[in-house]
Amino acid sequence: MRSFTKYRVNPLHAVIFNYYTCVAMGLALMPDRRHYFSADWTSTPTLLTLALGTMFVIVFVLIGFTTTKVGVTAASLAGNMSLVIPVLFGLFVFKNNNKDFTFLNYLGLLVALLALAFSTIKKEGSNHSTKTGWVLFLPVLLFLGSGTNNTLINYVSATFYRPEQSALFTALACTGAILVGTVFLIFKVLTANEKVSLRSIVGGLILGVPNFLSFYFLLGALSDFGNSAAFVFPIYNVLSMLMSAFLAWILFKETLQPLNKLGLVLAVAAIFLISYQEILGAF
Repeated sequence: MRSFTKYRVNPLHAVIFNYYTCVAMGLALMPDRRHYFSADWTSTPTLLTLALGTMFVIVFVLIGFTTTKVGVTAASLAGNMSLVIPVLFGLFVFKNNNKDFTFLNYLGLLVALLALAFSTIKKEGSNHSTKTGWVLFLPVLLFLGSGTNNTLINYVSATFYRPEQSALFTALACTGAILVGTVFLIFKVLTANEKVSLRSIVGGLILGVPNFLSFYFLLGALSDFGNSAAFVFPIYNVLSMLMSAFLAWILFKETLQPLNKLGLVLAVAAIFLISYQEILGAF
């Protein structure tokens, strides 16, 4: 997505079309495609899964609005800090932890939040719109939307789907995103006279490959670790942040500020603290 500007790809259009690839890959990896085509589209599990796909689109739109109106740092910080919502639900509501958390594990969760916060902070220009009124509430909405999204992923996958149904779950969720996203895009085309370019379609179809795989393997990780959101999501988030920082340095020559470097160090420490039992057990 970082390259979309260079290739003049409309991010919103690309995100909508990326879900078509996600559904196609889900069908390709599904052991029995009849489960998708014979799904009960009015059942509670299917409706919740489609609603999850709706949340995908809503969260992306919120990211766009927050980035434009408030700034990149605010959007990134709100998205990263939303980690606390699925973690708290996993620990105290679902209670689906794969182990008893110790003081070091809880310390690791706190360190993970600090790592994500420090890695996010960037110096920004002053070219954003004046931050007044409802605009200041956008990061809060993004925080709640992103956290709700990840909590629903954990709840719906654990409650209604077996581990081998990750492809089915992903395909159904992305079908919901297609339905909402396509209607939204048609509305924009008809009312705002937007043009959908071929490069935006192609960019979206390419984006769907890593997007599908990230979701597919996240479901696999949740399944393998007893759907423990408190264990999986912090490690998933900080590892994603580490990989993003590395690729930004390699591909885009981004430089890290001192706080960003501290965030990377804390990320490694957080991973060890959260999973030290598993790490020590491997030896």
